[in-house]
Amino acid sequence: MNKYKDIHFEVSERKILLRIFDVISVFVSLYTVGIIFNFDYFNISATNYYWTIVLGIYLLFLGSVFEMYNLQVASNQFQVLKSIILTTSTTVLLYLLTPFYTPFLPTNRIQIVMFFLAIFAGLFIWRMLYVRFFASNRFVKKVILVCDQDQVEELVNGLESVDPHYRVLGFVNSDSKSEKIENPYIKNIAIDKLKKFVLKYSISEVVVASQKTDGITVELYNQLISILENGFIIREYTQVYESITQRIPVQYVSRDFYRYFPFSRSNQNHLYLLIVRFLEIIISVIGLSIGLILTPLILVGNLIWNRGKLFYKQERVGKNGEVFNIVKFRTMIKNAEKEGAVFATVNDSRITPFGKILRKSRIDEFPQFINILKGDMAVIGPRPERPVFVKEIAERMPFYETRHVIKPGLTGWAQVNYSYGATIDDSLIKLQYDLYYIKHRSLFLDINIIFKTLSTVLFYRGQ
Repeated sequence: MNKYKDIHFEVSERKILLRIFDVISVFVSLYTVGIIFNFDYFNISATNYYWTIVLGIYLLFLGSVFEMYNLQVASNQFQVLKSIILTTSTTVLLYLLTPFYTPFLPTNRIQIVMFFLAIFAGLFIWRMLYVRFFASNRFVKKVILVCDQDQVEELVNGLESVDPHYRVLGFVNSDSKSEKIENPYIKNIAIDKLKKFVLKYSISEVVVASQKTDGITVELYNQLISILENGFIIREYTQVYESITQRIPVQYVSRDFYRYFPFSRSNQNHLYLLIVRFLEIIISVIGLSIGLILTPLILVGNLIWNRGKLFYKQERVGKNGEVFNIVKFRTMIKNAEKEGAVFATVNDSRITPFGKILRKSRIDEFPQFINILKGDMAVIGPRPERPVFVKEIAERMPFYETRHVIKPGLTGWAQVNYSYGATIDDSLIKLQYDLYYIKHRSLFLDINIIFKTLSTVLFYRGQ
């Protein structure tokens, strides 16, 4: 057993840690305030245990919406402070407005203030402790890559940009035919010094990313075996990439990837599909009702700023490659594609000022609930693309049409994790997220996407 490794937390472990101690810190703070001050609105006892459960549920739900469990946010004291204020304010408001499940409204307003301050203080103290201690360098995951030297920068950026606590300290060049060049970006470790480096720097794991079988020489193989025998972890890059980034690295797998790409059983699970369809109908009815309420305002805005038809239809590719007409509120000028179909881009001149508001708030998507009711689309799935772009991208990108094995969605894993795609490279990254969703599709992942979608709308991140 290795005695040298430092303690580190995986991504999932950090998120569980944050959730558990968010709830614990708030309850401890409320209990402390109740003892020190004359605070009797919220008492933790066996007779009103359900008050405690409801508060915990509200905290976790709203914390997810306001990105309390986004590790990039959680590691930044200024960003997490904003999330704490939003989560505390919304939790207190919701808790006060649901007296059927929570204590009756206090007659003394100071009790409400104390309730707010107790929750805020609990979250603030714990999260500042997390930023100063658990998010510090003492708990980072130290890693060594085994890869070709021309891959280093791309691989390191792909991993470290997602997990702020993931540190690649060096790499072993597996391309024996290339001329050795000192990499200014990261330390190049000689094969015969690999084990010594692992022990010296308390490396958490070695990640093998080489795609060339002849790159793993006998000398390197023996070094890796020795490291493994000393209790260190050795993992394959695509597995690490998928677990950290939550997308499939299609650029690093071969064309026969279906051999080890098991599609989620939920795609064929009739009970899951029935539950999802039932929920989609309910959500669509609610969405269309909200859309009808907003339509008069949108109609006025469209007449003043857009000066064209309120709705527009456009061909999109759906499940099994079947083409359907998507319905949206119009956000572009007339004859926006008179010179041919092109991707919409950031600050696209074809989008009207009022159209930008509709896109940022996602209000332009409301008519798509009609497509969901008709069965052309789902609430969650890969975003439907236009046939001309599907053909162009599929010719240049392996596996692209794999995303058509399920219905396209109003929102999806790619939409909540990546900005608007305006290039082929953007489409590749979004494809990775889409394939991850298809592989891991479940009610839990669907709920996670709903939370992230709410965050996207609330923080006005639409395009």
